[in-house]
Amino acid sequence: MRAYVSVFKLRLTNGLQYRTAALAGVATQFFWGFIIIMVFEAFYSGTVTEPPITLKQLITYVWLQQAFLAFIMLWFRDNELFQLITSGNIAYELCRPSGIYGLWYAKLLAQRLSSALLRSLPILAVALLLPEPYRLPLPADPAAFILFVLALLLGLCLIVSLSMLMYISVFVTLSPAGSLLMFGVIGEFLAGMVIPVPLMPNWLQSIVYVLPFRWTADFPFRVYSGHIGTGEALIGITIQIVWLALLITIGKLTMAKVLRNVVVNGG
Repeated sequence: MRAYVSVFKLRLTNGLQYRTAALAGVATQFFWGFIIIMVFEAFYSGTVTEPPITLKQLITYVWLQQAFLAFIMLWFRDNELFQLITSGNIAYELCRPSGIYGLWYAKLLAQRLSSALLRSLPILAVALLLPEPYRLPLPADPAAFILFVLALLLGLCLIVSLSMLMYISVFVTLSPAGSLLMFGVIGEFLAGMVIPVPLMPNWLQSIVYVLPFRWTADFPFRVYSGHIGTGEALIGITIQIVWLALLITIGKLTMAKVLRNVVVNGG
């Protein structure tokens, strides 16, 4: 455990050094945030029926999505890990006394956390001061905020667990691009990153609700906005914990299996 904590601290410290890249990311995310909000604003102005989520809740959804993008994006990747697998240098990792799954999990967790720390605070600070209707509202109530923070952190752990499956799949496919397409594009759509889950057709929502992806982004953001109440949020957090335990178990078992069959050139 001490080795994992040390790797986490080292990666977190290194990630916090990339301030210029973070500022560029903040500007880009503000641009996309305004574009998405204006599109939904135009869509809502022409609707003739009561939408399943209010415009104010949707604006909250968008700003939280932009602020915590590093937490929830599945297409985020560590090229160093992909190179270790495809080049055969995974042999060096196998010589370490610590488990590869825990070591990589700590690295990925620290990378996402450091990126989010640099980007989220400026975005949230400015979004809270914007004029209406673009302003990010405060949480529905203190309980909603506490549940949101808990759900967001569990969602971060879930997204890292899902990302681990992407890296593990490269042992079989030897194609980072294919794994990224399968997990990144499809997973983010099912998480509500392209279309918020409440705006999806009912048949698609029934699919989304039985998969783990929505628990990484859609669920915590709707808890913050009050679209999901306290009782439902507590049930959802329990489901998040169950999914997290299941994904970590699957990841560890799958990692052990592929490492038994891995072949390194030269021996």
